[in-house]
Amino acid sequence: MEIDFLQWSYRLAVAIAIGLLIGIERGWKGRKAQEGEREIGLRTLALIGLVGGLAGFLGSEFGGLLIGLIFVGLAILLGLVYRIKSHERDDIGLTTEIAALATFLLATLAGLGQLAIASAGAVVMALLLTYKSQLHGWLRALDRPELLAAFKLLLISVVLLPLLPNKGFGPWQALNPYVIWWMVVLIAAISFVGYFAIRIAGARAGTIFTALAGGLASSTATTLNLARLARRQNANTSLLAGGILLACGTMFPRMLLVATLIHAPLFSLLVWPAATMALLTYAPALWLLRKPRKAPSGEDMLPHNPLELTSALTFGGLLALVMLLGKALTEWFGDAGVYALAAASGIADVDAITLSLARMGSDDLTAITAVLGIVIAASVNSLVKAGMAGVIGGRKLGLAAGLPLGIAVAAGLAVVLLVRF
Repeated sequence: MEIDFLQWSYRLAVAIAIGLLIGIERGWKGRKAQEGEREIGLRTLALIGLVGGLAGFLGSEFGGLLIGLIFVGLAILLGLVYRIKSHERDDIGLTTEIAALATFLLATLAGLGQLAIASAGAVVMALLLTYKSQLHGWLRALDRPELLAAFKLLLISVVLLPLLPNKGFGPWQALNPYVIWWMVVLIAAISFVGYFAIRIAGARAGTIFTALAGGLASSTATTLNLARLARRQNANTSLLAGGILLACGTMFPRMLLVATLIHAPLFSLLVWPAATMALLTYAPALWLLRKPRKAPSGEDMLPHNPLELTSALTFGGLLALVMLLGKALTEWFGDAGVYALAAASGIADVDAITLSLARMGSDDLTAITAVLGIVIAASVNSLVKAGMAGVIGGRKLGLAAGLPLGIAVAAGLAVVLLVRF
């Protein structure tokens, strides 16, 4: 057989480097132990990396069975080491032995030529080993309801969502189970992230983080979550209203970006109304989010349930109804105008109509008509969120969030009409 010595030298070097990386972490942890007390340290793990690299080389020439035999032999040897250690000490874990086996496998991958995967895996493993105390600290701080909430979120997103068909059903094919359930997952996830953001960072910083992250995904879902918090925490209305405006303001630059990516000529027309609406929404948001004299407690703002699944399901049902009504309006009134379609679509979502009008703007629809339709959809959506804040969060929240949104909507429509006429 022909051997490319340069290639195999590089692979073996990476395999040894993997062993050294894990060996440095394990060796540093046991650096205070006496000589001979460290059963598996820097040199041992470097040698295991070398053995793994050689196993990859031999396996590529003589078959994977040889790799399996070497792995079993190493596992037996490490098992004997663990047995000896367990007789000498009572409190002993398997972390180092498992790390040694993982080092062998990663080094074997390097020997087989999968250098990127092997290197990335080694870095991740080193980080997991290094952050032991932090990981255990997070685990000790985790309450049972929070753990159950995390598992429920994984169930509805990782398990249930991929099973749903991504196509229309019902009248006019208006009901898409995948889209509806995706909104349920999104709302639940924003609620979950917001819970931990407030718990970890406190009320003010947690609300800002939730608003920014949620606004990039769905400002409507974020408004729902923060309005629900305001209903229970009347003292924090200004803070939560600022969070709602911050999330709603994020929608406008996102809308501009989506439209420009689909049809670049729309930028010069859409940038002025989008910038005006964003500025008039962000300015009061920053004023409301200014540091209060007496900051509210993060614990006081925590919802009772880390995962508000009932509210998410309710909103999913409402979204299905709005999608059906929006399609019905379009069918009943025919093509009475792009604006009627934009207004009906904006009740539930802005991104969908923005994408549609941007595509139409690149074909047979004039750019100014597409821009006006996009602004109408964003305006209707903003007014819906203002109404949602008032109905769910109360009159005080409705005024604090709704008044700036109303001003922003009026100014945005005025700007785009001035551009048109």
